[in-house]
Amino acid sequence: MKDTLPIDAVLPELVAALRSKGRAVLQAPPGAGKTTRVPLAMLSANLCAGRIVMLEPRRLAARAAAERMAQTLEEPVGHTVGYRVRGDTKTSDATRIEVVTEGILTRMIQSQPDLPGVGAVIFDEFHERSLNSDLGLALCLDVAGALRDDLALVVMSATLDADPVAALMKAPVITSEGRAYRVETRWLERPLANHARFGAAMCDLVEQAVSESSGGVLVFLPGEGEIRRVAAGLNGRLPSDCAIRPLFGAMDFNAQRAAIAPAKNERKVVLATSIAETSLTIEGIRVVVDGGQSRRARFDSGSGMSRLVTERASRAETTQRKGRAGRIADGVCYRLWAKSEEGGMPPLAPAEMDMADLAGLALELANWGVGPDDIPLLTPPNAGAYAEAQRLLQMLNALDGKHRITGHGRAMARLPLHPRLAHMLLMAGREAARLAATISERDPLVGAPVDLSLRLEALQDPRRFAQSRSYEIKRGTLERIKQEARRLSRLASNVAQLSTAEMAALAYPDRIGLRRKGDAPRFILSGGKGAVMPDGDPMAGNRLVVATDLDGNPREARIRRAVSISESELRDVFADQINWQNVCAWSKRHRRVLTRQQEQLGSLVLQDRIWKDAPAEEIATAMLQGVRDLGIVLNGTAARLVGRVMLARVRDATLPDMSPEGLVTSMETWLLPHLGSVCSAEDWKKFDLLPPLRAALSWDQMQRLDDVAPSQFVTPLGRRVPIDYGLEHPAISVRLQEMFGVTQHPHIVGIPLRVTLLSPAQRPVQVTTDLPGFWANSYADVRKDMRGRYPRHPWPEDPTVAAPTVRAKPRGT
Repeated sequence: MKDTLPIDAVLPELVAALRSKGRAVLQAPPGAGKTTRVPLAMLSANLCAGRIVMLEPRRLAARAAAERMAQTLEEPVGHTVGYRVRGDTKTSDATRIEVVTEGILTRMIQSQPDLPGVGAVIFDEFHERSLNSDLGLALCLDVAGALRDDLALVVMSATLDADPVAALMKAPVITSEGRAYRVETRWLERPLANHARFGAAMCDLVEQAVSESSGGVLVFLPGEGEIRRVAAGLNGRLPSDCAIRPLFGAMDFNAQRAAIAPAKNERKVVLATSIAETSLTIEGIRVVVDGGQSRRARFDSGSGMSRLVTERASRAETTQRKGRAGRIADGVCYRLWAKSEEGGMPPLAPAEMDMADLAGLALELANWGVGPDDIPLLTPPNAGAYAEAQRLLQMLNALDGKHRITGHGRAMARLPLHPRLAHMLLMAGREAARLAATISERDPLVGAPVDLSLRLEALQDPRRFAQSRSYEIKRGTLERIKQEARRLSRLASNVAQLSTAEMAALAYPDRIGLRRKGDAPRFILSGGKGAVMPDGDPMAGNRLVVATDLDGNPREARIRRAVSISESELRDVFADQINWQNVCAWSKRHRRVLTRQQEQLGSLVLQDRIWKDAPAEEIATAMLQGVRDLGIVLNGTAARLVGRVMLARVRDATLPDMSPEGLVTSMETWLLPHLGSVCSAEDWKKFDLLPPLRAALSWDQMQRLDDVAPSQFVTPLGRRVPIDYGLEHPAISVRLQEMFGVTQHPHIVGIPLRVTLLSPAQRPVQVTTDLPGFWANSYADVRKDMRGRYPRHPWPEDPTVAAPTVRAKPRGT
């Protein structure tokens, strides 16, 4: 090893830790050299008898790392150092270090759990927290604990918070010092204005960076679209010796090589996605221009769809990017944000476990025979998202009713595909390979309608298609689809011949769309979600479609690619899942219970007719939802009964809870048996709530209620006055003279009655909760006023000793 790199100083410590513990977590900043130095140091130290397998998150990084190590050994790739990535392998019997992409390790473990011939596994760039790396580490820890206590494990990262993963592994943390060269950071003087266009601002910053610096320039952008727009925007703005080189994952490998290779008589400006953040070394880079954005696939468990979102990059990601400028000499990092904005950036990028579609993870864990709680995952999956993934796998016949893997599921797990496409390939055979490859890739047509068959037509004969259509064709994308289709066809066997629509339906049983009524091209999907097609699309009028690509909007997803399917094709594929259902449900729109007989596939209604003889019990049960929608409105005697019960519960907790929440919660008990023929909002408006409320009380409870919170107050004259329990205090209204002689205020469960004292004309004179206080204080003023108005009625000076009465004096007395 000719050049000295920062990682070299800690390699003896790492080797010693692996000899004693068999595990280690290595923290090393960008440019330290961990990717190429660590595997070779482990090999040189003869730490293990078997191969050293190193995981890289991307194919380009895996190939580049293997080539660099092979150059160090002055050997061709495939001898001591080799690699295995999807669609490309260079290894031999002599290979001791094998660089692989993450999914390959999972398949190695699933096929041979004791990992024969493997002595160590290295997880590089673990800070990216991909779902496959999290799963791979968990499986390796499981294997090491049960089958292979000699298996050495190393986790390497530039920006990872090492303590949690070290605790999970029970491993020491080894830290390498800073990068080899100083990198100066230059921020914007002030935050970018909200109305500023990202692409234009990036072009300005790149132009500034080129004019103020020397050496290669690496520009970080969130995606392919931004790369193409910035490349177009820089046309003519850079010196003639500058060559613009795009770099993103979907590019042809030879084009990727051109971006990372040393520049020849030119100054290279590489426009890259996050693919350039990791172990990838791009020759000659001394300047980084960071747009501060990252694009991530976020899965919404509610919609069952993933969508690409552009988010602010984390501080860890921007640190990683900055490090690219300090590998060969002092460098400069230009940032498209002000220094004051860094406090608002998240410290770390989210783990893919928190964002991704978990169907593949759920299949792998079921194939391993465990649940997420039974395996040492650094971040457990969200319970709701994981349950959604299991439901999809059950639809694909990969799991049984108890979430155990089926034979079909095991066959799916052996294929390097998303479970949807693996299911389709197994069911449809080689004919499905082209469709699976097309679905897996980016859209090869620019500006084309959503019809997926157009893409297959272009794939069949690109030249003829280009002559007959006006859409722009991405030739590179088509070539990648062809290569992937050839690879997948080798994994499949010949099965029954199916149409494109039938194959798509097998992969997307939850995304079969039935057009809703109306002019707008809106669809209900078989999984229960909504989707909309672009206005004016040729397929907008189709009754049935299969949506293979949606934007993931949880409210109403936009269909980006789909295929038309006939009802006969649908019935051929899902004959065993289409059945008639009796439906009795409350309709918020119609404000009544609707009774229908429907032929259904998931949430799709293929045929619908009235259910004429629906049982009264089912109508009543459906009406309960209507009651929840319409609400329970109490008045009159029913309101007084509820008020009495709630007041009496202070003393007697065995009485039923008749609070608004309690009544709704217990409707099945007290209301359902009494609904009878109630089936609409109009019926409910007329419904008398008193009988079911009274029936909710047993005879004993009614006796206790009458004792604790009576319905009537008995006046001194023996007259019964109804008590109103609808107010804060129970209340009565009674003639003032009828309360003469009462010297103690009446109470119910310790609460004073609110007594409204009435004049002889039945008008309120005074409201009191303290009758003795009224007699002693306010009565004199009331007497003075009332004697003149009602001279024939008694107004004694001392009402506490007067006899109660409601009679007036005879005329003339």
